[in-house]
Amino acid sequence: MGKNDFLTPKAIANRIKAKGLQKLRWYCQMCQKQCRDENGFKCHCMSESHRRQMEVFGQNPNRIVDGYSEEFERTFLEHVKRSHRFSRVAATVVYNEYISDRHHVHMNSTQWATLTEFVKYLGQTGKCKVEETPKGWFMTYIDRDSETLFKERLKNKRLKSDVAEEEKQELAIRKQIERAEQMVSASEAGSSDPEALLQPNLEPGGKVAFSLGSSSKPATREGVQSSKVVFEDVETEKNEKRSKTDVNSGKSGGGSALDELMKEQEKAKERSNRKDYWLCEGIIVKVMSKALVQKGYYKQKGKVIKVIDKYVGEIEMLDSKHVLRVDQEELETVIPQIGGLVRIVNGAYRGSNARLLSVDTDNYCAKVQIEKGIYDGRVLQAVDYEDICKISQ
Repeated sequence: MGKNDFLTPKAIANRIKAKGLQKLRWYCQMCQKQCRDENGFKCHCMSESHRRQMEVFGQNPNRIVDGYSEEFERTFLEHVKRSHRFSRVAATVVYNEYISDRHHVHMNSTQWATLTEFVKYLGQTGKCKVEETPKGWFMTYIDRDSETLFKERLKNKRLKSDVAEEEKQELAIRKQIERAEQMVSASEAGSSDPEALLQPNLEPGGKVAFSLGSSSKPATREGVQSSKVVFEDVETEKNEKRSKTDVNSGKSGGGSALDELMKEQEKAKERSNRKDYWLCEGIIVKVMSKALVQKGYYKQKGKVIKVIDKYVGEIEMLDSKHVLRVDQEELETVIPQIGGLVRIVNGAYRGSNARLLSVDTDNYCAKVQIEKGIYDGRVLQAVDYEDICKISQ
């Protein structure tokens, strides 16, 4: 058995001494070696392996220090997120918990010399809420997880959509009330004086009769069918008025009644198919999130491969083939060249495929012709850019 083998008392004693934390100034991050005293650290610095590592460090010191700094920041924030996600805690407590692992990235290898500088950096970058107190620096983790943000956005959108639906219902009820009031006022204006209508007509036979409007038939007590006569007269008057209006409209506008009916149907179809979400699979979109500028995805195009909860899409970038999860507010539709295929993603003809015929750049709209389906061949003169999107071939 050798002098310093694994089971010798000397080796066991050395492992017991090295089990706890040692001084930070006697740790070499490049070699990942912890020395117990100054003499041991000096001997390590004179060793051949340490010199080779320092030669590597001398070739590009900034890159190595930045790498250690990023790793230290990432692992430190992961520990805070895992252990103190929703609590206000002292920075020294978090640091002591973090360095309890012997194999952590030590602070002497990063760009921060002290814990105070590192805590100030976290506060300046907005990753933690930092405050200085007489008892020291305290920090609170700011949760910026993408999943949490997505859930909050979806929740806010659902609330907004519910409020919008309620407002629409209230507006429809108000319109119905206004129409009913207008109809009542019009009927009152078209009828004669109510006092004259209720004035009795005395006949010589002792019978009492009331005249209603322009009706020539009296409603007597002996007449059993008086009510029927009254309603028949009213209906005949309404039919005469309708026939007159139809004749006048036929003379003036030709097929204006049919055109108005078609317009009403188009408006109803537009209201029913107009939604606040437009993402669908198989279309090409452009990423407009400024948070992804540093990653190189800003204003880059990708294909929607999956839609999550109607408002979030998984985008496969066309250049790098990377898959991102982006909200539709940070996406933009793509207009192909003239003659290209597009999908109508919102509006009356939502879900239909069409061929791009022309583009009106002044009014930000396009002329398309629907292909296939029940509306095959129909030409839409002005469709907004936001309502059409290029289809992935």
